[in-house]
Amino acid sequence: MGVFILVGHLVIRAMQRKRDIIFFRQGLSYRKLSLSRKRILEEYPFYQHLQPKYQRQFEHRVANFIADKHFRHRYDEPITDEQYVLLSAVACRLTFGRRSYQMPMLHTILLFPEAFTSPVNEAEHKGEYNPNAKVLALSWADFKLGMDVINDNLHLGLHEFTHVIHFESEHSATVDATRFHKYHQLILRQLMRSEVRAKLDDTQFFRAYAFTNQYEFMAVLAEYFFESNAEFRSEFPVIYNYFKRILLYKEEWII
Repeated sequence: MGVFILVGHLVIRAMQRKRDIIFFRQGLSYRKLSLSRKRILEEYPFYQHLQPKYQRQFEHRVANFIADKHFRHRYDEPITDEQYVLLSAVACRLTFGRRSYQMPMLHTILLFPEAFTSPVNEAEHKGEYNPNAKVLALSWADFKLGMDVINDNLHLGLHEFTHVIHFESEHSATVDATRFHKYHQLILRQLMRSEVRAKLDDTQFFRAYAFTNQYEFMAVLAEYFFESNAEFRSEFPVIYNYFKRILLYKEEWII
């Protein structure tokens, strides 16, 4: 029996690698949020948009993410239910198509009330990921602004959580990390095509900050994927489809 299970696991893993299939979903039992936290989740537009079967899965993932991470305020103020839920909901929205949604290379989410000075370069930051310490520092004010304004392609949470899974793709051999790396390389090849570069210059579709480096480019793509989905797909369909494959996103989840 054990041999059949092992062979079945290897077959499914190979299919996930080659065909990018979504196989994994919570099966029989679902973790629940407390009533106060569930009410907050129910106001989250992405959750509202999901079919009931996906709502159960999303709540399960949000509850697991909260349990898995250490949330801390820089000035030792208590973390509110709103902060627990919204931070986790954004992370789980980004990774909803992935098997690895708990971001093992992230241990602590450190909240600042507003933009802060980085100890690394003394510059002001709204968000900063330290992969060595597995810490993601975020300005709560800017995180909330990114959620509240949904059409400016500026979403701090999506941006910074993309940095986390991008780093994972370079230091892990999981199916999700391998897929991210594969399609990231294909996106970089697209950027080397003269006609694509010319269109990027002509349209200036992506904001200038995207071209700081490859990490910022991928993080900005995440913002555009969720906030200007139709325009992104229309203007740069190849890059769009590669990024969609990175996330293994279903059309029915997109709002």
